[in-house]
Amino acid sequence: MNICLLCYRGKPNCGGQGVYIYYLSRELARLGHQVHVMSGPPYPVVERGITLHRLPSLNLYESKRRFPYDFPKRPTPLNLYEYGDVALGGFPEPFTFSARAFMKLRELQPTVKFDVVHDNQGLGYGLLWIKHLLKIPVVATIHHPVTVDRDLDIASAKSLYWKLRLKRWYSITRMQGYVARRMDRIVSVSNAAAEDTSHAFGVRKERTRVVHNGTDETLFKPDSSIPKEPHSLITVNSADSPMKGVSYLLEALSIVRNGIQPKLTIVGSAIPGGKSETIIRKHGLEDLVKFTGRINDRELVARYSASEIAVVPSLYEGFGLPAAEAMACGLPVIVSQAGALPEVIGTDSQTGLSVPPADPAALASAIKHLLTHEQLRRKMGEAGRKRVETHFTWRQAAEKTVAVYEEII
Repeated sequence: MNICLLCYRGKPNCGGQGVYIYYLSRELARLGHQVHVMSGPPYPVVERGITLHRLPSLNLYESKRRFPYDFPKRPTPLNLYEYGDVALGGFPEPFTFSARAFMKLRELQPTVKFDVVHDNQGLGYGLLWIKHLLKIPVVATIHHPVTVDRDLDIASAKSLYWKLRLKRWYSITRMQGYVARRMDRIVSVSNAAAEDTSHAFGVRKERTRVVHNGTDETLFKPDSSIPKEPHSLITVNSADSPMKGVSYLLEALSIVRNGIQPKLTIVGSAIPGGKSETIIRKHGLEDLVKFTGRINDRELVARYSASEIAVVPSLYEGFGLPAAEAMACGLPVIVSQAGALPEVIGTDSQTGLSVPPADPAALASAIKHLLTHEQLRRKMGEAGRKRVETHFTWRQAAEKTVAVYEEII
């Protein structure tokens, strides 16, 4: 097949969507398909043999200048719309990217003749133009409905001003729901995400197919040459994002240290003066918590290998790549009973423990239990590795995604 993957921001270190595009495109190509990727900046990394189309945008969110932003050098109607919507506090990228993708596909279709277009979480109106005007079947992956982020961010906003700004920013959810209901198929990365997407966007369940994310099991694997640091924990998180739940992990750490001196590595950065730094100072955790900043995958594998337990305290995850990657590295995991996290680790407690979300006491109890039971940690780590190899590889994800394409072609 000739497949076109769309991603309005495709760089892997921009988040899980960039990781998804890299691995899915790679595995689709290895299965013998012709794969094109269209992305806005920051652009993705793709394997040799995959055609990358870099679609321009104003990329105002990367600008060092605050409003007034630099006026577009090419004042096309689409550029003017993007500029004005950003200036008014909106988030136009998913729509403007979809419009540019439509124009590029219209240019390419007479010669390339794509069999299917696969959108990655953008859900812009341009997808409907691709479907109805270009007559190309369209599939969209929804990692989780953005309404989840919206509700958590607005609930944690400190003032009415920020609540109103966030409502304006998340106004794209109306567009995304409208487009999602009109897609040929929706791919959800977990059963939990499928259920939540159906509830939030009104997507009919018979149009949804669950295809779990994969994990690069050849990269994320145990490294026995790296010694374990005693009582060490690791979490991969945007430290001050309300949805990631790091504040509850830090509160749990202050409870655990009364009997044990745990060491927590947070792969990410704290916002100066933000909630994480405030809790660390409040409980005197400076000697127990270390932020790594941004690191590459190989260094992340080394950090996992040096740790005894991985913790994913998120208030919601559509899948939970950090949990699966930690399991692939042979770590026992402690996760919140939120979103797809229990689905990823399994319901039998063989690969880790699950606790109620936003519950520092329960989280502390689980951490203490695993830190004091070395044999259990080893047994869970081995089971986690086996679960990833059995259920969560990118080759499996690509094969199941191809089956979705074949349904609608």
